[in-house]
Amino acid sequence: MILLKNATYINWKTLVFKNTNILVEEGIHGKIQFIENIESVNAKETIDCKGKIVTKSFAVGHHHVYSALARGMGAPKKNPENFYDILQYIWWTLDKALDKNMIEASALATAMACAKAGSTFVIDHHASPNSILGSQDIIAKSFDKVGVSHLLCYEITDRDGIEKAEEGIAESENYLKSNQGLVGLHASFTVNDEIMKRATNLMNKYNSGIHIHVAEDLYDQRHCHDNYNKRVIERLNDYGILNSSKTILAHCLHIDVNEREIIKNSKAFVVQNMESNLNNKVGYFNAKDLGDNIMLGTDGMHSDMLQSAKAAFFVGQGFDTIDYPSAYERFRKVHDYIAMNQFDGDGENNLVILDYDSPTEITPDNFLGHFIFGINSNHIHDVISNGEIIVKDRKIQKVNESDILDFSKEQSLRLWKKMQE
Repeated sequence: MILLKNATYINWKTLVFKNTNILVEEGIHGKIQFIENIESVNAKETIDCKGKIVTKSFAVGHHHVYSALARGMGAPKKNPENFYDILQYIWWTLDKALDKNMIEASALATAMACAKAGSTFVIDHHASPNSILGSQDIIAKSFDKVGVSHLLCYEITDRDGIEKAEEGIAESENYLKSNQGLVGLHASFTVNDEIMKRATNLMNKYNSGIHIHVAEDLYDQRHCHDNYNKRVIERLNDYGILNSSKTILAHCLHIDVNEREIIKNSKAFVVQNMESNLNNKVGYFNAKDLGDNIMLGTDGMHSDMLQSAKAAFFVGQGFDTIDYPSAYERFRKVHDYIAMNQFDGDGENNLVILDYDSPTEITPDNFLGHFIFGINSNHIHDVISNGEIIVKDRKIQKVNESDILDFSKEQSLRLWKKMQE
């Protein structure tokens, strides 16, 4: 048991404030209990939360562990002129260079960054074409070491040939046999009909969902029209992919009215990645007529969900139907996705303690204003994951952060050198 005394607890769903003491049970299905008398409590650890805010921790709706070692790397061999060039000369060059040590370093660094930014659950979409088999286990073990729960997939694609697509399918099935996970696909334009069919069969076999990039760039739609005489969402829908509430459609920028209607009437979730879209100059997200199943991700740009929420709100003022409540709703929608689909690791004993030194009063009536304009990841003081403290006084607890950063720096130099070969 962990005791959080003198806490101001904010219910993440209702935004109701409660001054209380909180008992936090350990374990993946642990509960929290509000108590008045703490004198008889025999807690393993006590944190005095006087002047601090306690609320549910955060979760990442779409991440890319494989991008963790890209920060600060040199220019690509060819200057990208469009989105396809960005993929070919940056990300597809990077993911081909990854080996097991680089994947481990990437996963450890990402897990620590997520934890320090308040996220205790991460939905990841991975690619490492020359190190496919066992890659999800490496990521899972790394996240477990840090104490961050996860929902992983491997990105199946035939862009590197059928043999690599077969390996991707095998890796996905091996992992799904004993782990909660999804079936990953890169995007419609790198998945032929046979691979799409087999991925869908795998999804149905393990009662899972598809995690795929959708219409991030117009190229995806043009390719689908030219090769299949239909639009991307229509193609996915024809395979029954949108019938699963576990399916995640990342981006969904270049979709028409009919596609929006299909998504709205489906069980699938859409994940918005505003900063990545800005960086790649591919367009702007608009939630119009998409329904309520919209959550936020980072797309591997960083691991800070508070930052992603602010970006969605501010950029959305000119391009989207977004306001204070809907920005917060998208930020928290990932919890609904996890709970609806009965994935483990995001129970009520996942908490974040904020040392939020606001110069103005914070109340239930103005909380959303503080959420948009005030609360940042630098206010995160402690993080509890499945009833275990994984960040205390802003420091990672379960692993040696300094050693991991040394390891990741070493692996990043190997990666950058290999990318130039």
